[in-house]
Amino acid sequence: MTSLPRNNIAQQTASEEKTGGNQLFPVFLKLNNLHTVVVGAGPVGFEKLTALLNNSPDARVTVIALSVLPEVQTLANQFPQINILQKSFSEDDLDNADLVIAATNDSILNEYIRQAAHERKLLINVADKPALCDFYLSSIVQKGDLKIAISTNGKSPTVAKRLKEVLNDGLPPEIDDTLQQLNALRDTLKGDFAFKVKKLNEVTSVLVKPKSEFKNLFRWLIWGTIILSIGIVVTALWFKDPNFKSYVQDINPLFYYFLAAGFVFAMIDGAIGMSYGVTSTAFSLSMGISPASASMGVHLSEILSNGIAGWMHYRMGNINWKLFKLLLIPGAIGAVTGAYLLSSLEHYSMYTKPFVSLYTLILGIVILSKSINLKRKRNSAKIKRIGLLGLGGGFIDAVGGGGWGSIVLSTLIAGGRNPRFSLGTVKLSRFFIALMSSLTFITMLNGAKWSAVLGLIVGSALASPIAARISNKISAKAIMMSVSIIVILISIRSIINFVIKL
Repeated sequence: MTSLPRNNIAQQTASEEKTGGNQLFPVFLKLNNLHTVVVGAGPVGFEKLTALLNNSPDARVTVIALSVLPEVQTLANQFPQINILQKSFSEDDLDNADLVIAATNDSILNEYIRQAAHERKLLINVADKPALCDFYLSSIVQKGDLKIAISTNGKSPTVAKRLKEVLNDGLPPEIDDTLQQLNALRDTLKGDFAFKVKKLNEVTSVLVKPKSEFKNLFRWLIWGTIILSIGIVVTALWFKDPNFKSYVQDINPLFYYFLAAGFVFAMIDGAIGMSYGVTSTAFSLSMGISPASASMGVHLSEILSNGIAGWMHYRMGNINWKLFKLLLIPGAIGAVTGAYLLSSLEHYSMYTKPFVSLYTLILGIVILSKSINLKRKRNSAKIKRIGLLGLGGGFIDAVGGGGWGSIVLSTLIAGGRNPRFSLGTVKLSRFFIALMSSLTFITMLNGAKWSAVLGLIVGSALASPIAARISNKISAKAIMMSVSIIVILISIRSIINFVIKL
């Protein structure tokens, strides 16, 4: 049997960490043409043997073990090509093997079997020891001749099992009928390979449900009707109801400015997953809002959006609860401390404003750097001091009006943490950080510009339902570069204005 060159375990692990992701090459073996040796006939051996026979009922298997479970013996009685040798394992047992499965509960024996297999250039699977395996036995979804193998790179058989359940429920049994019909159609097609592929692609295109143009038109019609109805109602009230007209005219124009700004900033945040705090704070400072009021407006508007996002990530299983606990308490302490300090210095806002502008300038440069290095590889070493990261992130976020995502999330991902679980965990913890900061600001501040705060809240709320759709249609790199340049320019302008006034 042709074998692949092998490195030792340390080299293999280092290579996987360097390249990242699942490096396995999926294949489907004709086990009826191969000889598989399974060492071990206990519960694990029974599980492995069952998996082999469920997928390849004609597989030729030799089982070697001193003691044999009755269930294994029953399988051997049902499948005559199964041979059981009730004896101790010896290296000679692998002389005629093509594949080897070590399924004993003796780690020393499993290592010995692995060594003997490698000396004969054989591929081996060692039960419950991914690092010792040359191949894994996948979770299998089967609908007739259609077979799907699921791999988690040996990380979590439980996840593979759940995915198997999802696919089993999602794929209809009729998919095998379609497969057989397509096979019959292929046999009738004339012409070269390219022509056959083209015709089969045309036929199978119905399996991928295209977006209905009618549904898209109907969706736009509904949204258009809602907007038109609101416009008609507002116009009618404006001309027919003097009280309504008077009320609208009395609203501080600051509300409308921040309504539009909150909408735009929330759309940007939905597209790239960050920068809402820094853009909102930079804009607020440029509009004459004090740093404390600006930070309060940002955090109040983020409570609802991050609460919803955190809940959705929780429902999707994207929360690393150990990481969440390590972030939450230090982050809350840092947020309360930062909010308290910034509120206490409210009377000195003309002096604190340039420092916050300097902070937003630095964050703008960070975002610009991220946009340039958007595809940069993550480091392999994970960040260990999570509590310190949460404390610093919460404090800086409260003082600067934003940065929890830019600092904490970016650091976790750059430090080798899983992006999906990091994002879900940071979003959920962000809800509590924003809540604690907001409560501190509300308790400490008097006379905040509530028109600006309310504008941010309403604007971001209006943007949240459509922000996710926009994220799929706009280049994240272009948005990040545009945002960073705008933030940098606004921050520099605020700093220059402060210097001129000195």
